[in-house]
Amino acid sequence: MATYLLVHGAWGGGAAWNGVAKRLPLVGHEVHIATLTGLGAMKHHAAPGITLSTHIADVAGLIDEFDLNNIILVGHSYGGMVISGVADAREKQIAAIVYVDAFLPRDGEALWDIADEPSRKHYIDGQRNVPGLTAPFPGAPPSLSRHPLLTLTEPVRYRSGDLPVKRRTYIYATKGAPTVFTKFHDRVTADSGWRVHSLATGHGMMQDDPDGLTTLLLAEAR
Repeated sequence: MATYLLVHGAWGGGAAWNGVAKRLPLVGHEVHIATLTGLGAMKHHAAPGITLSTHIADVAGLIDEFDLNNIILVGHSYGGMVISGVADAREKQIAAIVYVDAFLPRDGEALWDIADEPSRKHYIDGQRNVPGLTAPFPGAPPSLSRHPLLTLTEPVRYRSGDLPVKRRTYIYATKGAPTVFTKFHDRVTADSGWRVHSLATGHGMMQDDPDGLTTLLLAEAR
């Protein structure tokens, strides 16, 4: 049995993972969904002072609270930044790490550094009327909430200079490609240390194709 720990992206919450989280236990796996401070069910705690370190601590704290081991750590979108920091902080407890159409930072990179220019412009413009809390992109579902700007500007640091987890997988959404995530897909495709998959979905692949994504995640336990 494996333990899956699922981390959501910016503006959203843990509920985004519900479809996948219902499927994984059907074959005996344990599942935990992280909810990051100031987002989703925790949006009432939103504050400009929340940083990437806050969110890394959220997930590391969940690992400690439930004494989790043999973890398959999964992050979507901005969640890729979070799981990268968690991998460094709790390396011994993590068996594998999976980036689901997610940002993939090198040592010393913040999301701000690896986002595209239109996104960076939105991060700044979207918080002018509520300083420090950036609004979702136009047209986003009304369930999304504002996201702390400082989480996007704090870099990830690896003590060894590189992502410490050796079992690494990237799952890429091809609908609408190229996207801001194409460069991460292309980078890992050229690296024999990564397993790489694609799904013909939009960015929210856990909602677009929960069965397909669950199948790929289950392969990690084997």
